[in-house]
Amino acid sequence: MNNKITSWALFVLLSFIWGSSFILMKEGLLHLTAFQVASLRIVSSGFVLIPIAVKAFQKIPYKKWSIVFLSGSLGSLLPAYLFCMAEQGIDSSLAGTLNSLTPIFTIITGVLFFKTIPSTQKIIGILLAFSGCIVMYFSQSKLQVDQNVWFVFYVILATFFYGLNVNLVHHHLKEYASLEIVGLALFLNAIPALIVLCFSGFFSLDFHDNGVLASIGFTVFLGILGTSIASILFYKLIKSAGAVFSSMVTYGIPFVAILWGFIYKEKIGSMQLFSLLIILSGVYVANKKRLS
Repeated sequence: MNNKITSWALFVLLSFIWGSSFILMKEGLLHLTAFQVASLRIVSSGFVLIPIAVKAFQKIPYKKWSIVFLSGSLGSLLPAYLFCMAEQGIDSSLAGTLNSLTPIFTIITGVLFFKTIPSTQKIIGILLAFSGCIVMYFSQSKLQVDQNVWFVFYVILATFFYGLNVNLVHHHLKEYASLEIVGLALFLNAIPALIVLCFSGFFSLDFHDNGVLASIGFTVFLGILGTSIASILFYKLIKSAGAVFSSMVTYGIPFVAILWGFIYKEKIGSMQLFSLLIILSGVYVANKKRLS
C-alpha cells in the first residue's frame, strides 16, 4: 500500500513539474535561442549536482559510466534540444500532447531492444490514454493545421529517446541509487552542453537587459527543478513502479496544461476536461495489476 501511494504521489508531482516546463521553456525562448536555453538548462542542472556526482564517481563502476552517460543523453540532453527547437515552430499544447507518445515508445523500444513482452491490458491502457490526448488536442479552439512537420518530428524523436531511456534504466541501472545516477549522468552531459553554450553566443549577450536576465532565470530554474530534481524523482518512480508506469507520467502533462490555462484565464472547453478522464482511465487500466 505504501509503495502504491508513493508511486502515485511521484506521478502527480512529476506531471506538474514537467507540465510546467513548457511554460518555462517558452519564457526562456523569449530572449534566448533554442540552443542557449537547452544548453543552459543542462549546465545548470549538472552544476547543482556536482557534490552528488563526486560521490557517484566513487560508487558507480567505471564500466557503467558509458551507460550512465547514455542515460543522461537520452533522458535529458537530447530531448532538451529537441523540445526547444520544436517550440520555435509549434505551440506548447501540441508539444505537450505529442509528449504523451513516450509510453508507446517505451513499449516499442522494450520489445525491440530489451525483449520485453507487454500484456494486452497495458497495450489497451496506453492506447486509451493516448486517444485521450488526441481528443484533447483536437478540442482546442484554435487548431493550427499548418504546423511544420519537422518541428513535430523533433518532439516525436524526443519521446522515442525518453522511452528508450526508461527501459535502459530499468534493465541496467536498477542496482544503483537514483541520486547517484542522476548526479553523474547530468554532470557528464553538462560538459558537451557547456561546449555548445560557449559556441552559441550566450556569453556575448547583454546581461544588463532585464529581458535577457529574466529568460536566463527561467531557464536556470527549469534546469534545477525540471531536470535535476525531476530526474531524481523519475528514477525513483522507475524503481518503485516499473518502466511502463513511469513513462505514463507524460499523460499528466496535458492536465497541468489545462491547470495553467485556468490560471491564465484561457478558455477551457468541456471536451478538454472529458479527455482528461480518458487519459487517467488509460493510466489506471494499464497499471491496475502492477499497483494492486
